[in-house]
Amino acid sequence: MKYKKIVTIAIVACVLCAGIYYIVYSATVISIDQEKLYQIVYVVDGDTFNVKIGSHEIRVRMLGIDTPEAVDPRKPVQCYGNEASDQTKELLSGRQVRLKLNPDREEKDKYGRYLAYVYRDDNLFVNEFLLENGFAREYTYGKSYMLQEEFREIENKAKTENIGLWSTCAQVIK
Repeated sequence: MKYKKIVTIAIVACVLCAGIYYIVYSATVISIDQEKLYQIVYVVDGDTFNVKIGSHEIRVRMLGIDTPEAVDPRKPVQCYGNEASDQTKELLSGRQVRLKLNPDREEKDKYGRYLAYVYRDDNLFVNEFLLENGFAREYTYGKSYMLQEEFREIENKAKTENIGLWSTCAQVIK
């Protein structure tokens, strides 16, 4: 009799735990609708920002670009880091963005940031704008991405024309 009660209690506890896990898991899974606009919450630096998705705030890293560091506590501010960070803040603060994920590659980087192409609410392609205007360089994280060749061409044009960081920092960029 005692054994039957213990087994019943254990089964009920397992079912209850599974239910709680399911509720918590389903409440924290983030689904990015690539057609929806999301509110910018905070711009971290030149290539990273936070957006609000439902009741969650997630961090996004712009796919295919890298801006000089401005806020990494492990590194000094890099050449053109403040300019790139200020430009991204100007472009995104108070705005909404559409996030486009790249098919056939990882959704997040090793820091848990979503990797996305970013389109402002007026359809400005932010990743491309930063490259064209010399605030960023092309950067491949992990597998190649859909716009890699185009981004490399845009970077080369900015380099050739000595735009932005290429006029000031070309000798320090590896």
